[in-house]
Amino acid sequence: MTIVVHAPGIQTTVQDLGRSAWQHAGVPVGGAMDEQAHRIANLLVGNAATDPALDCALGGIALQFESDVLLALTGRNITASIDGVPVPPWRALRARRGGLLALHNGCRTTIAIAGGIAVPTVLDGRGTCLRGAFGGWYGRALRRDDRLPIGAAAPLGERIAAYLDARQRTVSDWIAGPALRPAYASATRVRMIPGPEQALLTAASRDAFFGDIFRIAPESDRMGYRLAGPSLALTSHREMISSGVSAGTIQLPPGGAPIVLMADRQTTGGYPRIGDVIAVDLPLLAQLQPGDRVTFASTTVDEAHALLRQREHSLARATRAMQLRFANGADGAR
Repeated sequence: MTIVVHAPGIQTTVQDLGRSAWQHAGVPVGGAMDEQAHRIANLLVGNAATDPALDCALGGIALQFESDVLLALTGRNITASIDGVPVPPWRALRARRGGLLALHNGCRTTIAIAGGIAVPTVLDGRGTCLRGAFGGWYGRALRRDDRLPIGAAAPLGERIAAYLDARQRTVSDWIAGPALRPAYASATRVRMIPGPEQALLTAASRDAFFGDIFRIAPESDRMGYRLAGPSLALTSHREMISSGVSAGTIQLPPGGAPIVLMADRQTTGGYPRIGDVIAVDLPLLAQLQPGDRVTFASTTVDEAHALLRQREHSLARATRAMQLRFANGADGAR
């Protein structure tokens, strides 16, 4: 069972949920840019949340399937088709042998296939580390004529596929609803926890940071989003010892333009840390394109934890609902 890449898009990589256990050795966590979209796409096809899927920047992707497959597309602004027929995101989809999936548009799209992309485990993960050139598919982005192996579908994925086949459906009659999906927008507000060096910002810079609009700069990538907007300044220059950073850490380089660290971030950094975007809002940031707008609001650790618990509870309920619906196979699904 393989997928043939006819067009790889701008940058498409195999990603899972990252390598968090290797940061002490300087290995980037990596993984899906939009973790929530990745997890929901896998849920829709009966995979484990950690199974490898395709992480696609923008559109222009064309994939042909050499066997019948169950797949799902999640993300923002997705337009796609199978054999020229438009298909919706956030649903389970059935493509037949020889079928051609075309992703015409999207920001950061996850394409999950029942069974996952069958790539080796490297340092406890199967995602692509582009800067280290390891993991995923030969440590690189996909290229034309690559042939990706697909793993064996889990029992839940097999039951979902059988359900669609029994009803001669190519699109599921269920969807990951708005309550489960992040509220993506081209102009979004993200919440952040004040960082250790935020108090070093000048009063004018603090006002600008929380009151003005920033745009995603064209130089942004999987490692970090550079923000174009008001130039921020510190009250005094301060030499810093490199310290640990995480997804969502907002650094302030000497030039005054903040950088928000993303999936392929380094493990330590020496720039002042003026904040950390909370986990539940990272998907909103991940789905922004160059030129899109973002504003920041301060929150607390307690609120961030409460929001994260709420999200995890919703995902757990959705997972349980899928398992119960297909507990009895295609004929017994309810």
